[in-house]
Parts: sequence; structure tokens; C-alpha cells
Amino acid sequence: MESKHLSLPRRENTGPANSLAYRLARQQLAGIPDIEEQCRNSGAQYSLGNSGKSIVIQYLSRTYLITLPDVEISLMDNPEEISVRDRILILHYLLTARGTPPANKLIAFHELPEGSVYYPTFAKRTIQPLVDNFGSDPALLLPVSRKLDGQKADYGDAAVAIIAFPRVPITIVLWRGDNEFPARGNVLFDATISHYLPTEDVTVLCETISWRLVGLKRSG
Repeated sequence: MESKHLSLPRRENTGPANSLAYRLARQQLAGIPDIEEQCRNSGAQYSLGNSGKSIVIQYLSRTYLITLPDVEISLMDNPEEISVRDRILILHYLLTARGTPPANKLIAFHELPEGSVYYPTFAKRTIQPLVDNFGSDPALLLPVSRKLDGQKADYGDAAVAIIAFPRVPITIVLWRGDNEFPARGNVLFDATISHYLPTEDVTVLCETISWRLVGLKRSG
């Protein structure tokens, strides 16, 4: 399914831009003719019960419930408020998902559609916070990432794979700095990532993951 939704606004944009993107995404999800098929494409669970239609989906190790046809999103068994940006990411993932099997081939951000154009912003918003906070001790990345169900990966001085959505693994790689070279980092994706999220949303998703990891590290 080809997505034609409104791009997720950047962090510096005002509330109305987010509200517009969210409203449009809700309308588009509600209008999908075969929502059960689209759930299969995304790895979400579709349910038709006595209380009506619903979707259950995993996002960053937490379980979310989407009720239909009003498209209301909530955390399962948790009253915590969900940010509009997280709501938009969830809906955009559901709208974009094509059900493509994993390629099991990792690619870098600049290999995504228009990735070279967006890369300076991507690096500033996603890679730099990780390097600043984990570069001096990359080994900390693994225990911190476990709070997002991160799994060890064999790259660099430290690397973890985090399942952001059921079909979207994100691999974070760090190299320790020394007297000759500064610490470095990278974020890698399965080659099918563009079948599940537009490039701009990949930036927002990775920024979200980066700052959650930083927050978890700082909170101990």
C-alpha cells in the first residue's frame, strides 16, 4: 500500500502542524477498505469483538490499542498520555506498511529515498546525541537499550538492535573515541525500511529512540 499521508512535522513546528498531520492520518486509517489485510502487512493484530473493531500494535517495547472507527490510540493497561508525535508515527507506520519480508541487509540513512538530502538533519538529531552521551563508554548502550528490548549486535565497539515496530528493526552502532579520533556513531536499517516508513518519519523515529536512550541513561 502506497502511503500518501502528510509528513510528520519537525520538532520545531507548532502544534497546529502536528494536529493536521494527526487528523489526516486518522482519516486515512479509518478509510482503508481492508484494514485486516493492512494489519497483516504491518505485523499488528486486528480484532473484531463485542466491543467493536480494534488494532493492537507494538511500538518501542510497549503495547498500544487503536479503536475503530474513531481511531483513538491508548496504551494497553496504562492511562499515560501519548504524545501526538508518537500517535502520528504509529498511524504512519500502519498506513505505509506493505508487508515486504525482511531483506536481512543493512543500509545507512543516505541510502534511503532523499536520504542524502536529509542526512545532515538526521545526524544532528539522532546520531550526535548518542555519540555525546555514549561515545566515551559505548558499552553502556547495551544495558540501557534493554529497557527498550534492545539486543546486542556485532558491529563497532558496541551495537544494539531495537525493534521499533514489528517490521522495523533499528541498529545503532558506536565507536569509542581516542586521542586520534573522536567517538563516532551510525544508525542502520533493514533495506525494506522505506516499505514501512517515509524517510522523514525515519528521522523522527530515530530521534525518538536516541532521546529515550539518553533519558534512560541519565535516569539510571
